[in-house]
Amino acid sequence: MGIGGISVWQLVIILLIVVLLFGTKKLRNIGGDLGSAVKNFRGAMRDGEKEQNAEKMTEEQQKLADNKKPDDDASQAIDAKVTHKETQKS
Repeated sequence: MGIGGISVWQLVIILLIVVLLFGTKKLRNIGGDLGSAVKNFRGAMRDGEKEQNAEKMTEEQQKLADNKKPDDDASQAIDAKVTHKETQKS
């Protein structure tokens, strides 16, 4: 038994009929067209993933920039230095 109850000989006969109807040149062209279509589809999927990753990175960077307050960081650094100098004087 072959695939779905079809024997190997039945598959060979179906293949021969398809080759006789369409010819080897047309089947070769169809195979090439199908291969290039799959290749283009994969390339488009990769490009879409790259764009999504770039958008996510941009959004994350924007969120980090929005959350960070430069005045708070500067005042904390200055306070730490002043506190440190005062402890050395004592």
